[in-house]
Amino acid sequence: DALMKRRPAMLAPMEDVTDAVFRRFARGFGADLCFTEFVNVEGLLRGCKNARRKMTLAEDDAPTAIQIYGSNPERLAEAARVAEAAEPAFVDVNCGCWVPKIAGRGAGAGWLRDPDAMVAMAKMVVSSVSCLVTVKTRIGLDEQNTPIVDLARRLEDTGIAALTIHCLTAKMGHSGSADWTWAQKARAAVSLPVVVNGDVVSADSAERALADTGCAGVMVGRRAIEHPWVFREIRARLDGRPDVAAPTLEERLGLCREHLRANVAQRTEIHGVRVTRRHLSGYLRGMPGAAELRRKLLFCDSLEGCLAILEDYEGRKNAA
Repeated sequence: DALMKRRPAMLAPMEDVTDAVFRRFARGFGADLCFTEFVNVEGLLRGCKNARRKMTLAEDDAPTAIQIYGSNPERLAEAARVAEAAEPAFVDVNCGCWVPKIAGRGAGAGWLRDPDAMVAMAKMVVSSVSCLVTVKTRIGLDEQNTPIVDLARRLEDTGIAALTIHCLTAKMGHSGSADWTWAQKARAAVSLPVVVNGDVVSADSAERALADTGCAGVMVGRRAIEHPWVFREIRARLDGRPDVAAPTLEERLGLCREHLRANVAQRTEIHGVRVTRRHLSGYLRGMPGAAELRRKLLFCDSLEGCLAILEDYEGRKNAA
């Protein structure tokens, strides 16, 4: 309740992105709530190391919700009990992932093919744990099939604590524009908190999304990968403070270094360097000579080498 009162800006769950390292950065910039990567219930219940890693929460990693996905309601309920033991802010059920290998098997947005089954599953998960349970979904499978308003009412009746609506259809994937009017309609039909997701990429769009929909909060996905500063920008705007200046060149380079070091400390050196790359092009965007700098970093697999490339660039910029 206290969290929802401040109109939270949340970091969306993203596979291979929202690990403990990135959650720490996002929270440092002002994300009010973070989500784990998607935890596969079958992997989790089999004792798979990667699934366990995803839902291990350090003491200072709060508030963080654990997101689970699967196609079997009994297994989802069982996985929710395992997730509950990790003491997350709540357990979130993914009913929105459109990726064919997930949705095609009936998990993620695959649940939208059978709203009755989705509602029964949510009810089973809610009744199997004592922690809060939320659902994240899309507006429907395609433009001919958008059951979200009726579905929101029925999900509210299952006892879920909140609903996040990604305002695209499953078929749209990441293409097209989010239609926030669906979040507005669903929010008007229920009394539980609704969070709007899709095309929230700045302080302006966050403010507009909340004004247009009356939703309780906003969720930021892909924009955060390249520009985690978006959370401090949104937070300042929603709190009525002056707009925040864009990150300086020093800040951008500093985050590159910090993220590289943190990822390498968490993984093997090569893996740590490589998983940081998807963030670096965004961190460096708009800087003079960014394309050349990015190219050099792309072909370097050592931490020391990457740090030297960044230092050399900074030295040349300062000398210029």
